[in-house]
Amino acid sequence: MIGRGLQGIAATLLFVAVAGCSPAREAAPEKPGIPAPADVAAPPANSLRTASGLSTRVLQPGTGQRHPRATNTVVVHYTGWTTDGKMFDSSVQRGEPAEFALNGVIRGWTEGVQMMVEGEKRRFWIPESLAYQGQPGQPQGMLVFDIELIDIK
Repeated sequence: MIGRGLQGIAATLLFVAVAGCSPAREAAPEKPGIPAPADVAAPPANSLRTASGLSTRVLQPGTGQRHPRATNTVVVHYTGWTTDGKMFDSSVQRGEPAEFALNGVIRGWTEGVQMMVEGEKRRFWIPESLAYQGQPGQPQGMLVFDIELIDIK
């Protein structure tokens, strides 16, 4: 019996050596989130507030002339945080812009992105009533997004 056990161990070690892997692989560590902006907890006094309660501030002016309509598809880079500073989603961290039908996203995005032009970066403070409205499994409360409008289709 001992001989068979040693043969099994030898076979396993040979497989590991040939395959170039270790028998106990550790999961790749998660990338740390993008740090939240200093004003994530609440819109600053210099932000624009719309009638719906959406607050926004231009971070970088755009170079385009066109504003998207609700029926357009947009290509964006974005990062989203809850007001306690926890990042919950980011195309920036994934390294690939996202493409959305503007009428298929939360209402705060639909309203806010229409204010932008191509190349513009804005921060949005989206009240829960314009976000996920308490839906289970979604980020809760006011959400903060940094959005860069790359293209309008």
